Amino acid sequence: MARFTLRSLAVIGALLLGGCGLLPEQIDETSDWNAQKLYSEAKASMIEGGYDRAIQLFEKLEARYPYGRYAQQAQIEIAYAYYKSGEPALAITAADRFIRLHPDHPNVDYAYYLKGLATFNEDLGLLGTLANQDLSERDPKGAQESFDTFKELVGRFPESRYADDARLRMQYLVNALASHEVHVARYYSRRGAHVAAINRAQAAISNYPQTPAVEEALFLLMRSYDALGMADLRDDAERILRKNFPDSVYFAGGPADDRPWWQLW
Repeated sequence: MARFTLRSLAVIGALLLGGCGLLPEQIDETSDWNAQKLYSEAKASMIEGGYDRAIQLFEKLEARYPYGRYAQQAQIEIAYAYYKSGEPALAITAADRFIRLHPDHPNVDYAYYLKGLATFNEDLGLLGTLANQDLSERDPKGAQESFDTFKELVGRFPESRYADDARLRMQYLVNALASHEVHVARYYSRRGAHVAAINRAQAAISNYPQTPAVEEALFLLMRSYDALGMADLRDDAERILRKNFPDSVYFAGGPADDRPWWQLW
């Protein structure tokens, strides 16, 4: 009986294995598509919001037809598709690759813009997710990287169609970086770490002198110097604050702005 059972199982297994060969193989509908067909289908998927399919088609296009304008365009389209599908890190990587491979391409300015935009939005998305975290513990690295990318775009391509928007985003990022420094200074001041507060307030004033955050930075300097008994430096900070912000709310005892530093609009 045991022998019959084992033999039966062996026969059944052989039939199953043989049956696998009878199953139809998965057919790649794109196998006979030329470069133009792959590109047009990928673009159609992008328009419809099918970014995953678009990425797959663009990757097939580049793999099968690595030379020519369609392959180059596919590379930058992949970066955009990753950006639109909520994958900023992959978008940045794809944009960097395009810039490295085609530094003189007519659309390389767009690659810089897309990279800066992906970093910009990645930073804001992270801030939105971690809004309850103490921001003094956060490193605004993404904001700085985004600013540097937009700065390179504007410097290399001042007449680019993306330059004006890049400049506006740079201004926002400068204000954000300055406000972050002031937030950290305020954090230290409230905890009695006045030397650290002075250092961060001075950094905001030195690095971002034309930003609104300078007003509070000067006030924090004045308060920290006063707490340390450094009257001359306190008076210097107060004199500069009064000269540049004669109507400052801090002279009326107004509280420091407790808004998160990134809420600037």
